[in-house]
Amino acid sequence: MYVVTSYPVAVALCFITMLCWGSWANTQKLASKEWRFQLFYWDYAIGVLLLALILAFTLGSSGGGGRGFLADLSQARGHWLGSAFMGGVIFNLSNILLVAAIDIAGMAVAFPVGVGLALVIGVVSTYAVSPQGNVALLGLGVSCVGVAIILDALAYRRLAAGSRRAPAKGILLSVVAGVLMGFFYSYVARSIGEISGAGAAAVLEPGKLSPYTAIVLFSAGLLASNFVWNTLIMLRPFVGDPVAFSDYFTQGSVRLHAVGILGGMIWNLGMAFSIIASSAASPALSYGLGQGATMVAAFWGVFVWKEFKDAPGTGRMLGAMFVFFLVGLALLVAARHA
Repeated sequence: MYVVTSYPVAVALCFITMLCWGSWANTQKLASKEWRFQLFYWDYAIGVLLLALILAFTLGSSGGGGRGFLADLSQARGHWLGSAFMGGVIFNLSNILLVAAIDIAGMAVAFPVGVGLALVIGVVSTYAVSPQGNVALLGLGVSCVGVAIILDALAYRRLAAGSRRAPAKGILLSVVAGVLMGFFYSYVARSIGEISGAGAAAVLEPGKLSPYTAIVLFSAGLLASNFVWNTLIMLRPFVGDPVAFSDYFTQGSVRLHAVGILGGMIWNLGMAFSIIASSAASPALSYGLGQGATMVAAFWGVFVWKEFKDAPGTGRMLGAMFVFFLVGLALLVAARHA
């Protein structure tokens, strides 16, 4: 399998992760003009697994280090296979709720509130288990992110007051998505074995998974759980009438299906690169760049999709939201090495 040992390469992969995680939802915005997000999400889930398999049979099966994908899959213990799979199940419920929030409230609201909350939960839970870093900087960073979330919610409330949107529902879905999203990653991370050595001499911990195998199991869990989570939301949608399964085949053009699959592949490319680069990139770098995706998504929502154009007087509020979020991220990154 291909193992990243170069720091500059790891930096580049982490930056790509930030762009992928912050930009994939643009495909939903494009597709939602023509059909419901539940139908888009079937193609998204297919795209996630498709990208995982492509990486597993290319980068995950080439090079002299570690184990190839099929060899790694055959030696893996069931417990770790289940852990990566469960990570996909948990993430999928979180992400479906996030997609529903995007459909109701837009990218500029769902990402800062949902992913921002996941960031806060992740920092607090990580510190509770392993108290490392400067607690004062951690607390200040979490507070700044919290202020950014509140400012974004207040701006959306002002937008909703002049439209037919349901502010409480959009915010609530973002919050629940954020809570769930704060916990899924640990299931995947625990299943991945430690890599010792470099290049052809790299040795992967036996019984556990390579990053590529973990991504495949995670993606399989996401797609399999879609038959439960997405089916429920099709039958009992948060907004509008129930969605028929036949609509997926009768209403979807080749372009619409391709857009959804592309969205899933973009997101999972970011997930894969984040995991692949983690052994060579510093934790502060990978953490900071990964969470920067929130601001990338907010940028798309505010400046490209113009989601707040009908909410006069929110410019300063949104500007302050960007500032508080960026300052919070910087403090959290600094706290880990302070």
